[in-house]
Amino acid sequence: MLARAFLASAVLAVGSVSYFAVPAAAQTVQATKSLKQKIAVGRFTNETRYGQSLLRDDDLDPLGKQAADILTAYLVQTGKFMVFERPDLSKIEREQGRQSASIGTVGVDTLLVGSIVEFGRNEDGKRGLFNKAKTQRAQAKVAVRLVDVRTGLAFHSATGEGEATTETKTVLGIGSTSRFDGTLTDKALSVAVENMLEELVNTISARPWRTDVLAVEGSQIFISGGQRQGLKVGDRLKLLKAGKVVKSAQTGFDISLPPTELGTLQVVSLFGDSETNEGAAAQIVSGAIAGTPLTELVVIAGE
Repeated sequence: MLARAFLASAVLAVGSVSYFAVPAAAQTVQATKSLKQKIAVGRFTNETRYGQSLLRDDDLDPLGKQAADILTAYLVQTGKFMVFERPDLSKIEREQGRQSASIGTVGVDTLLVGSIVEFGRNEDGKRGLFNKAKTQRAQAKVAVRLVDVRTGLAFHSATGEGEATTETKTVLGIGSTSRFDGTLTDKALSVAVENMLEELVNTISARPWRTDVLAVEGSQIFISGGQRQGLKVGDRLKLLKAGKVVKSAQTGFDISLPPTELGTLQVVSLFGDSETNEGAAAQIVSGAIAGTPLTELVVIAGE
């Protein structure tokens, strides 16, 4: 797609404006090591009138798909997350079902849903005795919500605005012509996404990393997640007993009571060769799990 081709180049010049394809926010967060959370970009729609005649299906449109592609590419470039494809998800319930379904699709921690809320193009022209100039401008505004797939609660929202311009001039009939520049749409969307990227990355990264216990065999505890999520041999993790889940009469939400810390684990080896089957073997260095059902054990990032 145009979005992917656009992101591949390091710097593009648009008239007198230079556009950086790899945002500074993405370059900054790459230097910070942390355990990677699993995220997906779900529904992304065009809520403006621009391009509505080009709709190809009921849920997505070319402009919305393009914005989703740009956001996905930027999130991958940060190196902070495991990003999964969810082009057909329009409801949180579908993602919640994946948490317990025995199918090949991996459930994620956070789902990003969004829309293009403003988009427009305009032209300005100036004409002198011997010269004329024409400026084309595209402006975009996107809004994204972060949704906790365990509860369906949107816990954060962010907006970004972007603008791209190109200018043509002629003097005595000599110079560039004022043809329609279709690439301004791509660039305006990319700038809008870039302007909210750092806020999204910081918000998702601030949420606690957690995983489940696969099995307990002797003195070893096997957990989900491995090298691709940032785990390495020697890492220490906290082992918890999940708190009881109760429904709040006030809000109607299921609320997990505070967990109980059982001990500390240390990763001793890693296994698996892809995001879907990797895991880690760990040993308890403090505490005990005797009598705790496997389904109630939770592991979170530790020291």
